[in-house]
Amino acid sequence: MTVKTFKKDQLKDFVKHLIGQETVIGVKRKENKFAFGELGNADELVLDYDVTLRSPKAFFQPPKEKIVEFKIDKKTELKTTYEAKPFVLFGVHTYDLKAINQMDKIWASDNPDEHYLSRRNSATIVAIEPTRASKWSFWASMDAASVKSGYDLLLTDIGDKYTVEVHTEKGKTLIHKHAHDAADATQSDIDARNKFRENIQNLCKADRKINAAANEITELVRKNYKHQIWEDQAKKCYSCGSCNLVCPTCYCFDVQDDIELDLKHGSRSRIWDGCLLDGFAYVGSGENFREHRADRFRHRILRKTVFVPDKIGELACVGCGRCSEACLPDITDPVYLINKLKEGK
Repeated sequence: MTVKTFKKDQLKDFVKHLIGQETVIGVKRKENKFAFGELGNADELVLDYDVTLRSPKAFFQPPKEKIVEFKIDKKTELKTTYEAKPFVLFGVHTYDLKAINQMDKIWASDNPDEHYLSRRNSATIVAIEPTRASKWSFWASMDAASVKSGYDLLLTDIGDKYTVEVHTEKGKTLIHKHAHDAADATQSDIDARNKFRENIQNLCKADRKINAAANEITELVRKNYKHQIWEDQAKKCYSCGSCNLVCPTCYCFDVQDDIELDLKHGSRSRIWDGCLLDGFAYVGSGENFREHRADRFRHRILRKTVFVPDKIGELACVGCGRCSEACLPDITDPVYLINKLKEGK
């Protein structure tokens, strides 16, 4: 592993060179919020943000994507479609990268999904350790303040410059092509980075802490399947699915066929779906096996804390706080829910 450094103005030049030769997706200001989008120039890039409106998941699993084109005639023709072009994803916070790493496991297991994996393999990820946390963030409680894999380059702000950890051949190529003036990190640079990492847990507010260890949460939720909290919170739920749509580890989808007017040509697409939506659990017979809001509300938390951990060995929550911020009736906050269960009330 190689560690380089960029002065702040050198990083801007690096991004400028990247934009000139690559498709670069980075964090941009959106009024008083932040969102990922394609960069037109280096001045648009924001690295000292707290959290983006939507996670970078959308660049690997788009909200809607065409997966098959077909023609119905004497002989039916099917053609799988892929929309995977090389791009650089710049400025991904470590908790979002942890979510991407989880999605890599999910989409590669059982029946590997070629659409997701083709996009993932087309991406070069420049991650950054956060310098700010939103008022809803609790990633310090979810072991998501740092990561050890998934990125090609990892930036750490150490004051007047950034350390740049070169983790992969993709990252090495990016530095070689676009950052000729990057210097080798000195021991004092490494010490400054280590000191920053020692304090990163303190960025999340003191009241945004789950009072249970990560390895306790699964069993805590499992044994509280019939807790009154599910009914109480669900009474105020709009079933809008906002918590699903902003979550970096939700990956459920629906499949939709579109037929052209000639009734011979068409396509199949998949679109995001969410377990809080009232039609999510409808089946072909017309039955809805999760008809009640309380069942759907509980299912979402079970999925994050029990079902996915049973599959990949990790909690499917990285503490980004987006669901809490997006929830209008303020009922879906995992910190509140887990702490209530821990209190036994």
